[in-house]
Amino acid sequence: MDAQYPPISRRAWQQLDHAEYDAVWTRFTDLFGFDRSRGLAAPVINDPTPSVTFDLNGLEAGSRWAASVDAIQAEALRCFVTDLPGSDSMFVLDWQHPAYRFDAHAEALDTTPRDPVDDYPTVYPDGDYYAFVTADMTNGTFGHPWEPTLCVFGDQLVPTLGASLALWLPIKRSTSHLRRP
Repeated sequence: MDAQYPPISRRAWQQLDHAEYDAVWTRFTDLFGFDRSRGLAAPVINDPTPSVTFDLNGLEAGSRWAASVDAIQAEALRCFVTDLPGSDSMFVLDWQHPAYRFDAHAEALDTTPRDPVDDYPTVYPDGDYYAFVTADMTNGTFGHPWEPTLCVFGDQLVPTLGASLALWLPIKRSTSHLRRP
């Protein structure tokens, strides 16, 4: 965990202490087989069932890329709030950086401008492995920055967030019945 990152100032983000950080990462690694040594361009988690993994290679640079990232972020937050019971207490894991307890409802209602020094994880993997998972770890997302992919998993998120993203992102792998329309 990197102590040089500034604390998140938004109320939706509560940094985990060292003991909880270790416990949550251990649980995530045990459940999903997270193993960075598998290679930079290979899956580093065992794809959960159900899940759908989207290929992010095709996103165009510039304004189209920025709009796509914003769309992924907004749709993920919408689905966290509307489709996940208990999304007021998710975990957000950022490999080798602080981890957080995340309240999607508070984030959706927060109208304060984002402070540029706030360097919090995003659903879209912008350089690190990011996981947004429910407290019971049955639903969530996992972003792989070098593959680059975004895995959406769980009975509540695959038919909602997964189906929505499948309308415009290519599917790389799937352990569900979801296919691109």
